[in-house]
Amino acid sequence: MAIIVFDLDGTLIDTAADLIDTLNFVLAQEGLPAVPFETARKLIGGGARAMIERALAAAGHACAAADSDRLYAAFIAHYADHIADRSRPFKDLDGALDELNAAGHRLAVCTNKLEWLAVRLLTILKLAPRFAAICGPDTFGVHKPDPEILRRTVRRAGGEPAAAIMVGDSKTDVFTARAAEVPIVAVDFGYSDVPIASLKPDRLIGSFADLPVAVTALAARL
Repeated sequence: MAIIVFDLDGTLIDTAADLIDTLNFVLAQEGLPAVPFETARKLIGGGARAMIERALAAAGHACAAADSDRLYAAFIAHYADHIADRSRPFKDLDGALDELNAAGHRLAVCTNKLEWLAVRLLTILKLAPRFAAICGPDTFGVHKPDPEILRRTVRRAGGEPAAAIMVGDSKTDVFTARAAEVPIVAVDFGYSDVPIASLKPDRLIGSFADLPVAVTALAARL
């Protein structure tokens, strides 16, 4: 049995629409123009604060610490109320999770989304009970790409990093997995700001229908 640890945004769930809607709501409150969808999509992955700061930087606006705190609080307040307006699981996810469970694997989530928001989203989408652990940067006081968040997520799910596999969509996930010495399956339908294949994940899939086979191959090497 392996612990299969999933990233959330852009991996398990297509959350881009709700995140970008919230980002643009916050920017509008500041009198700033909206960020185009495709541009903003590539800002996802480092957490809400990083998304805000990267959006402001791209628009040529410096962001002082006090402003960052204020905008972050506004983002979280709005996003919590709209977290699943348009967010939905990626195609074939349920079937893949069923197959992984049937093979004896335990599932977990390691995200840069705050834990309570991750739990809220997965609960609304009726997915939370599938995961033995759902952990965010506030869970342990560290965030990806620090490998400690992945290691601790694995242990909270009842396993050890030496018997874990990560599934993610971005360089943050690849760097985290590499630092933790955990193999990674990358999905090519997420929010990566570079071609995900260029990061040389251990396996690359274009559909969750392909995940069980990829996991089986990697688990055999653990």
